[in-house]
Amino acid sequence: MADKPVFGKSDFANNPTARLPVCLCLDTSGSMSGDPIRELNSGISTLYEVIERNIKTKLSAEISIVTFGGQAQIVEDFETLDQRPEPPELYADGLTPMGEAVNLALDILEERKRMYKDAGIDYFQPWLVLITDGQPEGHNPEELERAIKRTCSLITEKKLTLFPIGVEGANLDVLSRFSPNRPPLKLQGLKFDEFFEWLGKSIERTSVSIPGEKVPLDQDGIKGWAEI
Repeated sequence: MADKPVFGKSDFANNPTARLPVCLCLDTSGSMSGDPIRELNSGISTLYEVIERNIKTKLSAEISIVTFGGQAQIVEDFETLDQRPEPPELYADGLTPMGEAVNLALDILEERKRMYKDAGIDYFQPWLVLITDGQPEGHNPEELERAIKRTCSLITEKKLTLFPIGVEGANLDVLSRFSPNRPPLKLQGLKFDEFFEWLGKSIERTSVSIPGEKVPLDQDGIKGWAEI
């Protein structure tokens, strides 16, 4: 059963910067053992390094991490990297409860938005990064359908930006059901470092803009890590 959202400290009083909440929803099932989980951990470290380079991005981007390997769980709550500069180390084990994990990710994104509103903090449209190398194997099949419906509804209402990424072995047909506007992309080999470098730079460009302003993605940069 998925963990319930538990939220840590917020530095809204000392840091009124508009926030960009980014939830990494990551497959850490047994099939990610070995090189895949090592490269995924390396990629997350790269993301943190990129965000650290720009002081405004460091104060704006709030990274949370939800994993699905045996169970869906919150590994890192939302915080800016000036509050939590070190990435966690992830381990691979278990089945692939993707539906439960996406629902948990959406729950904590919604709760974070509520906290921004209550504190009078402006924020950018939330991002959800969904990465998997397999077929969903949840404890409750209905959770997958509920997750797909919720994600598509938020995207259609322009309340969520989704990045669906498939690693070798991923069911891209299932990933595509989450994303009505943007087809899932398949990672070239294990180019997690290249992907998270691109993601970090995309976060940076958004964080230095104005909430509500349309910031185009670096389409050329995608060629460096995705199979086009």
